[in-house]
Amino acid sequence: MSYLQDPRVLFAAERTLLAWNRTGLTFIMSGFLIERSGLLIKMLAVEHNDFSTTVTFLVGLAFILLGSFSTVYAARQFQRALKTLGKTEFPEGYRTQWGAVVSLIVAFLGCLLAVGLLINHN
Repeated sequence: MSYLQDPRVLFAAERTLLAWNRTGLTFIMSGFLIERSGLLIKMLAVEHNDFSTTVTFLVGLAFILLGSFSTVYAARQFQRALKTLGKTEFPEGYRTQWGAVVSLIVAFLGCLLAVGLLINHN
């Protein structure tokens, strides 16, 4: 247990959570872009090549799932960090759960995106 009695420790942990949340969002957005680039390749190709669209689909899906996983893991790590802090390190009336909730929502939406892409993949 930390006995620093300094709320800056809490805020540093929260900034780290939000940085990982941004990283997860970046993975999800990059994955979607990679997955959709397969459609562009398909439209511009002279000859139909299923291999390149399958590769972009799988790589894009992997990035989306990586982003979702990283936001869940970051929320879990944040919860663990909160358990190490003492009561004096939490400012009066400050709610600490919002960052973790946002991370879990981002992960859920990333998983929904992955499922939607799997269902609609030709």
